[in-house]
Amino acid sequence: MKRYHIWTIGCQMNRADSRQLADQLESLGYRPTSNAKQADVIVLNTCVVRQSAEDRAIGRISALKPLKERGRGTVLGVMGCLVGVGDSTSLREQFPYVDVFLPPSDGSALIELLKAREGYELDRQKVVRRHRLQDEGRPISVQPAVYREQPVSDYVSVIYGCNHACSFCVIPRRRGIEHSRPLDEIVAEAESLVTGGAKEITLLGQIVDRYGYDLAGIKRPLDHGQAAGFQVHPDLADLLRAVHDIDGLERIRFLTSHPNYVTDRLLETVASLPKVCHHIEVPLQAGDDEVLRRMRRRYTSGEYRRLIGHIRDVLPQASIATDVIVGFPGETAAQFEETYRLLEELRMDVAHIAAYSPRPGTTSARWADDVPPGERERRRRALELLQERIIGEINAQLLGQTVEVLVEEKHRDRWKGRTRTNKLVFFEDEADWRGKLSQVKITWTGPWSLIGEVVT
Repeated sequence: MKRYHIWTIGCQMNRADSRQLADQLESLGYRPTSNAKQADVIVLNTCVVRQSAEDRAIGRISALKPLKERGRGTVLGVMGCLVGVGDSTSLREQFPYVDVFLPPSDGSALIELLKAREGYELDRQKVVRRHRLQDEGRPISVQPAVYREQPVSDYVSVIYGCNHACSFCVIPRRRGIEHSRPLDEIVAEAESLVTGGAKEITLLGQIVDRYGYDLAGIKRPLDHGQAAGFQVHPDLADLLRAVHDIDGLERIRFLTSHPNYVTDRLLETVASLPKVCHHIEVPLQAGDDEVLRRMRRRYTSGEYRRLIGHIRDVLPQASIATDVIVGFPGETAAQFEETYRLLEELRMDVAHIAAYSPRPGTTSARWADDVPPGERERRRRALELLQERIIGEINAQLLGQTVEVLVEEKHRDRWKGRTRTNKLVFFEDEADWRGKLSQVKITWTGPWSLIGEVVT
């Protein structure tokens, strides 16, 4: 029996890439193992968005060298943003014992390598299903898991790459220019996941709202307030409607949005589709206009403030998540205070706060990294404490209320799930709640999670 092991760090897109690769490996008859030492194929799916993530990935690759030197024929692959979309010669020189380097979202080189070896036959169930899809003329994007449990909540990447050159971000250099997947291919993948047991699908993109901008499609009127004419591509709103029609799917989410592409059409679509969760992730990054300009974010703090107000007008019950970077080159204490005050004013449900980390090849990496590490950490911690207080106050309003929870798994002695607004909820019950919608009365609230008891 052949086994595979996939190690993944980084964003949800990496998780989606790993799941797709796992499906491909299982179509070759491999079975998963959590122990890399027992695996015939090991893949490390890497992240380099911050130096700490890159260091962790390199450490993991180095740690597997002795395993390769034992000569048992283990195939070692490295995937993701550490590899990127360009030339991997330097990585091959640094890690000559790695068999194959795979760019983000593309495991084809590994699959071809394994197919070329003798004795690998496609699993019969996979072949039958593949032929059925071909006969129906449907795209083949993913096959359901055979040997591992399908997550209740899963991810589908809808647009790869990014065309925005934010001065601090390495992703465009590592994932390439944006390109959207065909709408019917995405729907087919989502259908496959739901057939396998998924109840919630999250549509992913570096800027998910730009889905379809590079595709040709049916003409439709532009949003109200824009110049007269027609848009000739399917957009995220179209995709949400298509995925919404999948039988058996309970919930849909999407991330990450960009402030410049959250349109009225998108918000109105979210409001009109019962399966789409009212949770919007839209990064701020900084609350000072000069810092935003140097970050090349292409909006002002005032525009961002108005956007958040508009989202709340259209989706009054929505939760909103954001990202913030502190200690950006040149950020003064006064500019940091602008970010602090804006977050205090906007009262976000979630704020992912990171200290600035210079990334090779980005514009900001050429600038003086002039905010000392200790000061960066002080600013990061100040925002974390602010958010802990704000989120605690927001969540406290749910005490005694009954909320709908999609239960994902058993965590120790409690069931774990999320509300439609992405609040983490735990409860105890003897029944099997995995993959089911439950009504839970909240009996305890904290800034990071809620505890309740089942009502129905």
